[in-house]
Amino acid sequence: MTDTAAPAAADLATELLDLHRDPRLLTLVNVWDVASARAVAGVEGTKALATASHAIASSFGYPDGENIPLDLMLDMCGRIAAAVDLPVSADLEGGYGDAPEAVRRAIAVGVVGANVEDQMKPVAEAAAQVEAIMAAAAAEGVPDFVLNARTDVYAKGRGRKRDELLADAIERGRAFLDAGAPVVFVPAILSEEDVAALVDAFGPQRLTTIGIPGSPSLSRQEELGVARVSYGPMPQRVALTALQELVEEVHRGGGVPATMRPLT
Repeated sequence: MTDTAAPAAADLATELLDLHRDPRLLTLVNVWDVASARAVAGVEGTKALATASHAIASSFGYPDGENIPLDLMLDMCGRIAAAVDLPVSADLEGGYGDAPEAVRRAIAVGVVGANVEDQMKPVAEAAAQVEAIMAAAAAEGVPDFVLNARTDVYAKGRGRKRDELLADAIERGRAFLDAGAPVVFVPAILSEEDVAALVDAFGPQRLTTIGIPGSPSLSRQEELGVARVSYGPMPQRVALTALQELVEEVHRGGGVPATMRPLT
């Protein structure tokens, strides 16, 4: 164990893991800076935070896809973790060429969970990466690190039949769970039947989905045994939409809405 991982990190990781294992659905509205983190954390019922790599990159003027320097990404993740008293999971994309090292560095700034994409590497290679990530986290004193092992089957499988995509997602997800990941992230517009099949294959409280319009309701996903729903870059888009709507209202001669809340 290095001296960078305080005992509190291990406790926060266990707290985050327990939230995933709870039959009650964990919802994570993703954040991208300290202001958004404090705003989300300040809403009653928020139990943990997750960053959105796309949103952080965009806020610095970078396109998504590991174009933002890892140092800059981790600096913001660390600022977010330091600003709140909740467990924080970071979106580390594909791991910036060395996923275990990226996770080690994330733990050093206070992160206790992470999304890491498989980027459709061969299954054995992707599973070995999962195993290496979990070993790195354990070596840093955070054995309950919540790796949200993401498969890009649907994101990169356009044009393929839905049953083929589902079968591949199941194969990859099972391999990641066997390699030590506590939860598998399958971002896509999934039907209720897809969600049920994934939960059946992985077990209850092992599947993360994304809250894209058209997905099953949160209550139904909870009934089916989904562990977590997160929202990626969409919260930032909602916030920026509100900003544009304010600008439009000002251009019409109006002003800020009476529903505006004070900054926290």
